[in-house]
Amino acid sequence: MLKEFKEFAMKGNVVDMAVGVIMGGAFGTIITGLVDGIINPIIGALTAGVNLSELAVEVMGVQFQYGLFIDALIKFLIISFTMFLFVKAINKMSIVPKKEEAPAPATKTCPYCKTEIAIDATRCPHCTSELVK
Repeated sequence: MLKEFKEFAMKGNVVDMAVGVIMGGAFGTIITGLVDGIINPIIGALTAGVNLSELAVEVMGVQFQYGLFIDALIKFLIISFTMFLFVKAINKMSIVPKKEEAPAPATKTCPYCKTEIAIDATRCPHCTSELVK
């Protein structure tokens, strides 16, 4: 059982996914720094010193911090857009191989004698049967 787990853990997909999760976490930290250090102060300057994380409303004694939601939404949009640009750039550089379409078949099989013949043949050269398209 330990051997099977080792084989599973060392498969390329699991390792690739682990690297992706780690890189995503590191990238999230960078974006959090960008939003907290640059974007929120700009929004604060434009909105007369309002700090997004402090925006809240109290309803029936319960405080709803909608500013935290707006802050998280901004971070999500920046991360999503940046990842979109990153994937688009990788696809443009052709680092990720594109799936090639299978070429159209050049031959077909005669339904009568099972000989391989040209795709556009109307009569089998082997058994001389007339082929219906």
